[in-house]
Amino acid sequence: MKPLTRALVIVNLVILLGYTLWYVRAKETILAEGELLLLQLAPVDPRSLIQGDYMVLRYAATNEYRTDTIPKTGYLIVRPDADGVAQPVRLQASVDELDPNEYAINYTRDDWRMNIGAESFFFEEGKGETFSSAKYGGLRVDKKGNSLLVGLYDGDRRALR
Repeated sequence: MKPLTRALVIVNLVILLGYTLWYVRAKETILAEGELLLLQLAPVDPRSLIQGDYMVLRYAATNEYRTDTIPKTGYLIVRPDADGVAQPVRLQASVDELDPNEYAINYTRDDWRMNIGAESFFFEEGKGETFSSAKYGGLRVDKKGNSLLVGLYDGDRRALR
């Protein structure tokens, strides 16, 4: 291998490793410091024969908006109600100008539906019955609108395991 080629390979590997570490650290920060929001789930299908047991998640909050009338990307602004369940307030283009007790969740949309980035939940084979009673999806959300699905919750807002 020529010295220049070897140097380019090493530089690319260092850049790739650096990006991977930065990405993992960003997700770990959301898990550690993000605010937990519960979003009500719309009906789901808890089984995939090819991929194993998982649920395709739909959120009631995203069903409030027709996809042909909203921008392709933006932020869904939610506010927890008295029970701690996040309710949709409005859509906006940035995370600026949030009222106290409001949270932004980054969304994208396609021709059919609005997605908030946590659209499936995989679980151990044979646990479908446990998770089929899920009423809420628990998301950790940071100040920039990034979110991570951390679990499913029952009607009493207890984590399902």
